Amino acid sequence: MDPVNVSITVGRPREEVFAYLADIANHAEFTDHFLTDWHLTREDPVGRGAGARFRVKAPLQRFSWMGVSFIEVDAPWRIVEAGRGGKYNRIRTMTTYTLEPAPDDGTRVALSVESEPVTISDRLMESLGARSWTRRQNRRALRRLRSILEDGRHRGARVTIAGG
Repeated sequence: MDPVNVSITVGRPREEVFAYLADIANHAEFTDHFLTDWHLTREDPVGRGAGARFRVKAPLQRFSWMGVSFIEVDAPWRIVEAGRGGKYNRIRTMTTYTLEPAPDDGTRVALSVESEPVTISDRLMESLGARSWTRRQNRRALRRLRSILEDGRHRGARVTIAGG
């Protein structure tokens, strides 16, 4: 799938936004409307190598588990997350958070999500509305991120280690 891009401006300094996003345990707070049952894959949830597994609540999704890991963490500019999901974990995904300075000591957070469907059935599922669904869910996630960082609202429970 071609990248799905969404962005938002958060009224917090870039370093603060980056520190929040660099901890993968925090991602459950602003994505729990479509990503559920989060579990960390290692003890340290911060920085390169941090990862998590979760369920994707997408329509018509039979194989909903997905795992992601941070593969690139460039403070305070960019976080790249690689993952796999779907049947036999055959669908690769790449998510990139890019943080840029904004006026009034704010931060522009740009989120890009792309996937590589392998089979014809995977491509068919993506063509049946996955792009628009992904865009909608990620727009809402970024609005929730802004709400958490600016107002402290929508704080959720902290994610734990798998099996812990």
